[in-house]
Amino acid sequence: MTEDLTVILTAFNLEYEAVRRKLVEPQVHRHDRGTLFEVGNLHDSTCRVALGLTGKGNHPAAVLAERAIQEFSPVAVLFVGVAGALWDATPLGDVVVATHVYAYHGGTNDDEGLKARPRVWEVAHEVSQLASHPSRTGDWTTDVPQGARTPRVHFGAIAAGEVVQNSRVSYEAKWIRQHYNDAMAIEMEAAGVAQAGHLNGSPVAVIRGISDTADGSKTSSGDNIWQPQAAANAAAFAARLAEELTNEREHIAMHERTNGNGTGTVNNYSSGSVGIQAAHVTHSTVRMGAEPPASTVTSLLAELNAFRDNLRREHSTGTLDDETYEAARVELDIASKALDTDTPADTSKSLLALRRLRGLTADVASLATAITSLIAAAKGLS
Repeated sequence: MTEDLTVILTAFNLEYEAVRRKLVEPQVHRHDRGTLFEVGNLHDSTCRVALGLTGKGNHPAAVLAERAIQEFSPVAVLFVGVAGALWDATPLGDVVVATHVYAYHGGTNDDEGLKARPRVWEVAHEVSQLASHPSRTGDWTTDVPQGARTPRVHFGAIAAGEVVQNSRVSYEAKWIRQHYNDAMAIEMEAAGVAQAGHLNGSPVAVIRGISDTADGSKTSSGDNIWQPQAAANAAAFAARLAEELTNEREHIAMHERTNGNGTGTVNNYSSGSVGIQAAHVTHSTVRMGAEPPASTVTSLLAELNAFRDNLRREHSTGTLDDETYEAARVELDIASKALDTDTPADTSKSLLALRRLRGLTADVASLATAITSLIAAAKGLS
């Protein structure tokens, strides 16, 4: 699919239904490997969302996140649901948005004991910035029942492991406190989603409503009350963030259409005159003719090869790490191979690969500029 949308993933059905209630007449979208997504607009919004269910655990979450990224090439992936609070820092019902994610089960064990070797993923700067706006305005809390306490949004680290953590006094709880005492919440999927986003060039946001305090009360009657509320609060904030992400993408697209500097090309493909009025006009082109200038597959393939050289150069200088470089090469190969086939479906596939490539190389200015031009050229072929 080539439209801009946001993917929202959840681990289990209570969280899924909380998000689904935000969608207008969602339609089933079937992945060719059997995974079902539901795609629809948010209420009173042009923002489109693809909603999917991963099941519990970092591994299935990673696989399904990558599948969603490959299928939709989304604006971003939001992982939404509930989590346990750590150290009594966050009240029940509040929302935690990850600034970074710890895969806390990484470690090495020797005669001196278990030493932490975590993987850490930072959330993209632009996602954190966009999330900060509704957290300040509070305009995402319109669905909170009248008289109920208004939930707050907190930004901080989230710890993601492989077990349900429901104790404050167990060995593992003490170990987490020793090594990850800045984590605000604990859960079981964020590390997988963060890794999938990193390898596929897709921004990721992890949004968790606090449903328990990871202290042995997870199966109590209080948990039955707070889980639905926490899931609803996380879904409400995620929907608002999805709108912000869509608006930002539209702003970027408008910026790209004007080349970001007010210069451009005026084309006239029929008879008549063309007028340009401006204070200063430089490097402008006016073409007259019955047909637009051809954007050929051959020329685009040549540009892709040139981009490949630039990619290799940035990797050799250390600007791109090995993981990102390899992931970018894969997307570049997909785009080139699809263009060689030269059918409308494969042109669309090439465009999706280029968009993923843009996500992977967005932090390198020279590559980001080049990929924007390549995407524009690919659109001209479709």
